[in-house]
Amino acid sequence: MAKKTIHLDNRTILITGFAGFIGANLTRRLLSECIETIIVGVDNMNAYYDRQLKEHRVKELLDMQPKEQSAFVPLCGMDISDKAAVEEVFRKYRPSVVVNLAAQAGVRYSITDPDAYINSNLIGFYNILEASRHSYENGDSGVQHLVYASSSSVYGGQTKVPFSESDSVDHPISLYAATKKSNELLAHAYAKLYNIPSTGLRFFTVYGPAGRPDMAYFGFTDKLKAGEKIKIFNYGNCQRDFTYIDDIVEGIVRVMRGAPEKANGVDGLPIPPYAIYNIGNSHPEDLMEFVNILAEELVNAGVLPSGFQVEDYIEKVPMQPGDVPVTYADTSKLERDFGYKPKTSLREGLKRFAEWYKAYYSC
Repeated sequence: MAKKTIHLDNRTILITGFAGFIGANLTRRLLSECIETIIVGVDNMNAYYDRQLKEHRVKELLDMQPKEQSAFVPLCGMDISDKAAVEEVFRKYRPSVVVNLAAQAGVRYSITDPDAYINSNLIGFYNILEASRHSYENGDSGVQHLVYASSSSVYGGQTKVPFSESDSVDHPISLYAATKKSNELLAHAYAKLYNIPSTGLRFFTVYGPAGRPDMAYFGFTDKLKAGEKIKIFNYGNCQRDFTYIDDIVEGIVRVMRGAPEKANGVDGLPIPPYAIYNIGNSHPEDLMEFVNILAEELVNAGVLPSGFQVEDYIEKVPMQPGDVPVTYADTSKLERDFGYKPKTSLREGLKRFAEWYKAYYSC
């Protein structure tokens, strides 16, 4: 699909979920590069995981010196499921680029608290779409590009690998995956009906410093440091396409700059300016090898003692509901359209995480 170049300087960018793992790193990148840009961050600061980590990310952003004549407007405590609040933000700041990263994350948690997923991932995203739709009223240029987070979870339990954007994703195996697929469908409908340039990004197992504590690498570290056993699901017969946070952010920024071009079909109606991309490392890692590398880097960083034997702390258990045995991204479409392919090795990424963990927790 043809792309329209979107310059990120001298405009207003709205980032929802800005205090989250991906959101904070994206905000930091934009603050360090964009000129004469207002970056509005929205986050409800919920307690799904330790709020101190979110507050730590926010403090780091507030301590930054934005580039020339740029500004950062953090709106902590605002929830995108509050339609009136979303409408007010769009009315007041008139964003021309929107990056919707706000969502209730986690496959397993969707089994125990489904309401959180409906409120944030469905109602919240609907509110963003509606506000984007109305941003064109009264002759305003409105939202020129809506970028939103999807997930590799939409591929479900399919065995064909690598996962391609053209694959069927009609059989989700978790509520979380179902909400992300729903986001893609809603975005497509709004792109068709209201000509909103929209791009969905299917992220593959994002990791790195100051990440989410509910992710395996973080949880494993906490347990190993405490001398507790870690559970390896599917008896270790799993592969994951781990993608380092800086690679994810680079992919998002490149996509932000290239909106699907608007065009009309033979019927005179809009051809949906809509696209979907995988962002993954395109190199699935064996889960047991991942654990071994993590342990080695934790030892090197001084989080675990020299001579630590991770094999003594492993318990192999059956697959959990909602999990899949393998994730593997086909990134050829991202490479073709944006000339980009994630490249950080698992060892380098885990090394950086281990060093951050050591410093943050003063191990």
